[in-house]
Amino acid sequence: MAISKFNYNSFNVTPVASAALTFDADADGFSTGTSTSLTLIKTLTASSSASISFVHGSSDVVFDNTYPVYIFKFINEHPGTADRELVFQGTTDGSNYNTTMTATYFYSYNNEAGTTQSLGYDTARDQSSGTDFQRISLPTKPDNDSSGSGELMIFNPSSTTFTKHFVARTSSYSQDSMAQDVYTAGYFNTTSAITGIQFKQRTGNIDSGSFKLYGIKDS
Repeated sequence: MAISKFNYNSFNVTPVASAALTFDADADGFSTGTSTSLTLIKTLTASSSASISFVHGSSDVVFDNTYPVYIFKFINEHPGTADRELVFQGTTDGSNYNTTMTATYFYSYNNEAGTTQSLGYDTARDQSSGTDFQRISLPTKPDNDSSGSGELMIFNPSSTTFTKHFVARTSSYSQDSMAQDVYTAGYFNTTSAITGIQFKQRTGNIDSGSFKLYGIKDS
């Protein structure tokens, strides 16, 4: 059976980054299509970093009404010192990270021997109209094979009518060789637009890790 070969130049398709090939009613039958509703906006890499900040309008960061939902993904975030927790806060002016928020926090964990498990709500790690950085992980140890990964989703951060809701989930490796699963949710209690998000360790530096910001297109 013969294989039919086509000259690429015969396709009426304009090259677009992150685009897919879709069918249409044109003579050549193809056009450029959107491959996904999830758009990578910015990647920041930690290297003994005191903090990681995504601020709208800075270093090609988009964090406004371009997208209704934004997702931050942190991959193999590794602390510089022992027993440190990943935290985050938002800013309304691009520099001060002290927005009032209310948040809930619960967790589960299981150790490598299968002898220690727990599931519970942690009042010490939630907030009620507070301005602290919100914890989104349990303490992680700085061993070479230890890290935490997860995501933080923020809804309509540019709204000047409603509070801004967020949901986070994190998996990490604890100082006691445990698998830790943390759920955090809440809202920024302000009608001002949230223009940036900052991540850091509760104390100490982020030794390494990749932090990515995505926008989800409206349907």
